Amino acid sequence: MDLVGNPSSVHSEGRAAKAMMERARAQVAEALGAQSADIVFVSGATEAAALALAGRGLSGSGVEHDAVRAWVDEDLIVDADGSVAVPDPAHATLQVANSETGIVQDLPQGLAVSDWTQGFGKIPLAFDWAGIDMAFVSAHKIGGPKGIGALVIRRGLDLQAQIRGGGQEMGRRHGTENLIGIAGFGAAAQAAAQDLADGVWDPVDKLRNILEKTLEAAAKATIFVGKGQNRLPNTSMFIAEGWKGETQVMAMDLAGFAVSAGSACSSGKVKPSGVLRAMGYSEAQAACALRVSLGPDTGEGQVAAFCDAWIRARDRKFAR
Repeated sequence: MDLVGNPSSVHSEGRAAKAMMERARAQVAEALGAQSADIVFVSGATEAAALALAGRGLSGSGVEHDAVRAWVDEDLIVDADGSVAVPDPAHATLQVANSETGIVQDLPQGLAVSDWTQGFGKIPLAFDWAGIDMAFVSAHKIGGPKGIGALVIRRGLDLQAQIRGGGQEMGRRHGTENLIGIAGFGAAAQAAAQDLADGVWDPVDKLRNILEKTLEAAAKATIFVGKGQNRLPNTSMFIAEGWKGETQVMAMDLAGFAVSAGSACSSGKVKPSGVLRAMGYSEAQAACALRVSLGPDTGEGQVAAFCDAWIRARDRKFAR
């Protein structure tokens, strides 16, 4: 925050700012298994999705984030387990992991674009080995600042800038860079990569399983979405039929727990999860879903307290 220089300026203040920005670029690239020249800083995954997808007419599916679905033809088939079939990867986009269910996809070689926002920092990812053209991420998903993200581009791939004017980011995203956000992104990426290497998500996966087993034992009719599938370690989405998701969110909020009825970008809208509908769940079932996210700082006592609060709230609901 003390650096006053513009990274595009050639004076000493500008060079200091440029050095900090390029150090952060290298940190983000290393965390993503890419090269520094592959990284284009943008305002977040939503802008990155537009930059990568707009006007290309790629195929996508109903389990993609709304920022992706806005630019694609939803003609890819999703099965009941949340897996997506991609017959023509070169003309398709596929997320690496779902923000609501946590279900992880097998990315085909030659894929045009992939949303890595949810998987970044939680599962091993290496752009250089993935065999895809572009991927994108957001800093706030790994504990970095909000309002900064990156698009990763395969070397040699031409990309038409949408924001034009100054030639920054190697001509791929013009405009003065958000230096504070970029520096925070770099620090967060370095920390997230170290956490992943240290195995901090392994205990989270075990806590998620404890949470689901506890709720299942108390309410056997509960549907756990993606159970038995490869999922992110921190995400659980379950359906309590007859109990609206937004009502569950309010009950848990009063009990001191921040949970959601879908992705954060859609949780303020009172509508059934489009992801669940794409997987074949009914509208009534999708309206009764709750998403719980855990983290490395979550303790077993907190999980037990949440389960107790949810079970008591459920018993009150169905005792009426």
